[in-house]
Amino acid sequence: MEAPRFVSDLYLPRMLHAITIRSPVARGRLARVESPALPEGRYLLAAGDVPGENSLGDWGPPILAGGELSYVGEPVALLLGPDMGELERLAALCAVVAEEGEPVLSLREAAARARAGGGGAAAEREIVAGDPDAAFASAASVVRGEYETGVQEHWYPEPCCAAAWFELPGEGEPGDSGGAPRGGEARGPRLAVGAATQWPSHVRQSVARALGVGDAGVAVRPFAAGPHLDGKFWYPSLVACHAALGAWVTGRPVRLALSRREDFSFSPKRFAASVSVASALDEKGDLAGAEIEVAINVGAGGPGAQEMLDQACLGSLGLYAAKNVRVRGLALRTNIPPQGPFAGFGLAQGLFAAERHASLVADGLGRDPAQWRRDNLARAGSLPPGLPIRDEVPAARLLDAAAGMSDYARKRAAYELLRRRRGEPAHQDDAARACGEALRGIGIALGYQAGGLLHPSLHGAADGGGYGVELILEKDGSLEIKAGMAGAGRGAVWADIAEAILGVEAGSVRVSSAPESSLEPGPETMSRKTTALADLVEQACLAIRGLRFRDPLPISVNETAGPAEDPEWGRLFSLPAGGAPPGGGRGPDCSGFLRPGSAAAVVEVEISPSDRVPRVRGAWLAVDGGRIFREGEARASLKLAAAQALGWAFRERVEYSAGGACGGCFEGFDIPGSADVPPVSVGFLDGPSREPKGIGDLPFACVPAAYLQAVSQAADRRFASLPLRSGDLWRDGAAGRQEGQER
Repeated sequence: MEAPRFVSDLYLPRMLHAITIRSPVARGRLARVESPALPEGRYLLAAGDVPGENSLGDWGPPILAGGELSYVGEPVALLLGPDMGELERLAALCAVVAEEGEPVLSLREAAARARAGGGGAAAEREIVAGDPDAAFASAASVVRGEYETGVQEHWYPEPCCAAAWFELPGEGEPGDSGGAPRGGEARGPRLAVGAATQWPSHVRQSVARALGVGDAGVAVRPFAAGPHLDGKFWYPSLVACHAALGAWVTGRPVRLALSRREDFSFSPKRFAASVSVASALDEKGDLAGAEIEVAINVGAGGPGAQEMLDQACLGSLGLYAAKNVRVRGLALRTNIPPQGPFAGFGLAQGLFAAERHASLVADGLGRDPAQWRRDNLARAGSLPPGLPIRDEVPAARLLDAAAGMSDYARKRAAYELLRRRRGEPAHQDDAARACGEALRGIGIALGYQAGGLLHPSLHGAADGGGYGVELILEKDGSLEIKAGMAGAGRGAVWADIAEAILGVEAGSVRVSSAPESSLEPGPETMSRKTTALADLVEQACLAIRGLRFRDPLPISVNETAGPAEDPEWGRLFSLPAGGAPPGGGRGPDCSGFLRPGSAAAVVEVEISPSDRVPRVRGAWLAVDGGRIFREGEARASLKLAAAQALGWAFRERVEYSAGGACGGCFEGFDIPGSADVPPVSVGFLDGPSREPKGIGDLPFACVPAAYLQAVSQAADRRFASLPLRSGDLWRDGAAGRQEGQER
């Protein structure tokens, strides 16, 4: 049977549906769950029914809360039955009784408590290079700024959904054995779990731990995750545990499908961040030192707090020659739903602050922001504050390319002249007459992305970050490619590689998932399928080409890769052996950062005088992606991501009130439609590297900062927060023109 595209399309004989009963309070202690008398064949499951560990890994939330309640909507029970309509009526009669406590709801409050010794930090980081104290003591001037980025919804095609059923070992189709195994018996059926997930191995490990069985007792059937923007990184594991628990207790197939509103309200979002930057400048206005405070809101907690914090801290340094720096970072727990990664894993939030601050510095000096960036770039072959990489980030070339594509220099000079004339007393009458004219501005920014995680072991990767592929050339000339992340599809690039090297037609290439083998690569994220794994597929194809006329068919070749360590990366981002922050010990895997993809963005806006809504006249991206396998698809992906990045900058807004998503957020959530996508031009830099580099997250790293700079120039006000509110443009901008500087 061919698996349906979506889990919600899956139907199994004798299947039960499940509904989640959730906490009504942001913080408190569960007293009891009250329910009406349930008809036969209906079940109410609570924390006490979890046979194994009631936790989604060492850093994860409980499968079902049985004591402390941490956010509005936290799962406390599951209601199961054969009819969804009946379940909804029964769920409405259930009541969760709790002793309510005092929640911590804002990032500002959580940061104040943590810095006062009140706890609440899920992870910490400090990065020190050079002598920042001496740099500030001798600085000719200091520029300060505070930058905030808000929550963003992933809005993937299918809300989180999972199904669980029992199958005999070796079965690949959904089925029903009619009975449940107890205690992971060596013989008998095993539990199969279907989920749209980026991380099949985490689903299997989480379900096995929750049920108290070995990993071999759980089979994962990955479904297509679609364009997920890392929204299906870890949360599908929690939903899968709920479906698996239902199947384990009842012995029948169970499917749990969140409604779109449930998913919007309770699934992880792009986490909110606050970054405070102080830059010490020398007499020429160049960067001499930096003091940076980073705080991120991880909500009630979940896997990856240290990873997200470290990437946000790294991003806050930008691509500039910060020789004397101190970065202090906190990942803070609050009583909102768990927050998680979004494209960039926090790098985008940090880079937004760095790039917005670079423009603030340049504006204060009266210099072109593009030129100030060129004059202060980090030395070749390193990321700030001196972390070695193998491929140079061609930042100056990217700036020049983006500026040339957009006619940036001419437009900026013209818009800057008009902005200054509007503020001069001699031209007040002209400004008044021109008040009905549209205002224009243009901005530029740099960004980069990695191709892997710094701490794969932190996320429970079985091999500490290793991954691999297996290629089998069959007797009939067909080729099978096995990889742990293949369940989500997208094997077209691999088929192209096989056709180019081995002459195997794309139709004869089969890509299959191997989530239960030694090929497990951890989560599919950060363009790894078209970077790290594509490189291994190419190596395997070359090996087969060397063997095919000497060895009999079939020929099987395995190619694997492991983490890379570097002393300087280890000094700044190490973890103790147990994987719990902070401290030194285990070196990070810097392999994903050694060949970073990079880009420069220019955004031009126009503000209508009638409604004060910024409209994007054009966006331009100059990209260093190394070797591009399919240029048309890469260009289309970058254009879509640029539109989504602009949505984060202005349109999309998710706010929490009293611990839950505010009442009108779901109905009023605004994502760009096809008619709203502005003109986006993409140019790829020619370079010496034949290695593919990650590019899918690049627009999030540079487009928002360029957009906000453009709006700031047009409105003559220095905006520093995402998403920009339309009401901000109606306020008097005089106070914002000089804020943030010390002379």
